[in-house]
Amino acid sequence: MFYYVEGVVALLEPGLAVVDCAGVGYACHTSQNTIGNLKIGKKTRLYTYLYVREDIFDLYGFGDQEELRCFKLLIGVSGVGPKAALAILSVAPPSRLALSVITGDEKLLTQAPGIGKKIAQRIVLELRDKMAKEQLENASGAGAILPVPQAAQGVNHTQEAVAALMVLGYSRAEALQAMEGMNAAEMDAEEIIRGCLKKLAMQ
Repeated sequence: MFYYVEGVVALLEPGLAVVDCAGVGYACHTSQNTIGNLKIGKKTRLYTYLYVREDIFDLYGFGDQEELRCFKLLIGVSGVGPKAALAILSVAPPSRLALSVITGDEKLLTQAPGIGKKIAQRIVLELRDKMAKEQLENASGAGAILPVPQAAQGVNHTQEAVAALMVLGYSRAEALQAMEGMNAAEMDAEEIIRGCLKKLAMQ
């Protein structure tokens, strides 16, 4: 229903940003990560998700499409609702979330209020399984036969970055293309992921 809302930030509270769009204030539930980049009185654009359940009609907004993508992935995990997803994104922005899934770093996820070890393990397992299924479905595609860039061959963090980007919904081909021109051998996995996300957001 809503793709994004664009206007002036009228109010900021923990977990909530109100955006004034031509005199209409849209209350967007959001992560502390997004709130940290907003300022009252400044113009912004939040990419939105409308959550509708019986008597619930809540709007969620995020500063970029990657965080929105992660929010959708998280609420797709059994037992993870919007509030839990926001709590996770508040401690783990997209690059860290994807990397934690690939490396099995459930401890990072448990730093979010209300997220225990069991639900953290479920998130890691279900998102890994989702990525594995997508890899199998694309096994005969061009993305499956593209090599890792020469400068990055044999570097584990490069492989982790590619896998993390796939968790976020990108194909192997897109991840490798975004990595072109980077000195990946001298970067850690999260730096590579952040750099690729910036490039992919511009396409």
